Amino acid sequence: MTPIILKEFGKNLPDWISVLPPENFHYQQILEMDLDEGEASAIALSLEMKNPILRLDELKGRKVAEKLNLRYSGTFGLILRAKQIGSISSVKPILEKIKSTNFRFDEKLFEKVLEQAGK
Repeated sequence: MTPIILKEFGKNLPDWISVLPPENFHYQQILEMDLDEGEASAIALSLEMKNPILRLDELKGRKVAEKLNLRYSGTFGLILRAKQIGSISSVKPILEKIKSTNFRFDEKLFEKVLEQAGK
């Protein structure tokens, strides 16, 4: 996570999450021509990392990541993966909590993730 994303998040993080700025700020400046500051900082940082997986939900950010040959997953994909590897026992409570926020998503995606996870 970058300091910009941490500021946008606005809450304390668990100790296992590292906060790092991109070393080459020029990447971020160029990316900000098409993306918001948070996405630009995440992509800029990932360009400096070995084998990263970005968490991107915005289509514009995903398109840029694809052009740069970066791997990414959306929030729901990461939750599903956490269930598959046993880090969480159920996705439904997490998805229900997300549903109660202003996070926008397609209801069909919600149902698909529940189905794939076995709820």
